[in-house]
Amino acid sequence: MLPESPPVVLAAHGSRDPAAAATTRALARVVAALRPGLDVRVCFLELAPPRPAEVLSALADAGGPAPVVVPLLLTKAFHGRVDLPAQVADFDVTITDTLGEPSEPLLRALSRRLVAATDSFDAVVLAAAGTRVVEARGTVTDVAAALALRSGCPVEVAWASAAGPTGAEAVAALRDRGARRVAVSAYFLAQGRLYDTVVASALAGGAIGVAEPLGASWDLARLILARVDAATQARVAQLAAA
Repeated sequence: MLPESPPVVLAAHGSRDPAAAATTRALARVVAALRPGLDVRVCFLELAPPRPAEVLSALADAGGPAPVVVPLLLTKAFHGRVDLPAQVADFDVTITDTLGEPSEPLLRALSRRLVAATDSFDAVVLAAAGTRVVEARGTVTDVAAALALRSGCPVEVAWASAAGPTGAEAVAALRDRGARRVAVSAYFLAQGRLYDTVVASALAGGAIGVAEPLGASWDLARLILARVDAATQARVAQLAAA
């Protein structure tokens, strides 16, 4: 553990589905289990308490090192680029990168969830929430390309909202290319309306198996800790240079 480790705040999007909040709290417990003694807390940007300001105010009152805020977001869409920075602007914090860029821990987590759903497939739909932000869409496309290399089979992205293709359309496109057993990989951190939407579409289109969201996986927890360490080291270097 880095000396004087700062507290870590996992900032999730938030959902009306209580299972999503439960998943976030379970992930926090996995992160804490990987690094005993680390203070790990959760907050939600909308739809569920507590909000970032509430958690950060409590930490500020308690004193100690400036917290590291980890966006439990996969891409730099609105919530990562605008919403989260605005909600923590009044506090002394370090915000890490989002989690969805292609990386070994992310690809390993996606692959494990996929194989748990079905170990026999010849093509994959990478199901994602959807966004109109070009950079964020590019991140998902990059992950699809990396997953194709890792799995050795074609991968098509499907979106729950904002743009096509839908899950069913992505399945159809893969079948047009000769695939017969199309599985669905979930580029989601937790269950919710958008996950249900794109998954239902893919199943209606003939997908043979659907992976669970990344959830409280050990691989995701390791990725979070890597983000925390990188952000902490960068802050120490910045302070030393000041």
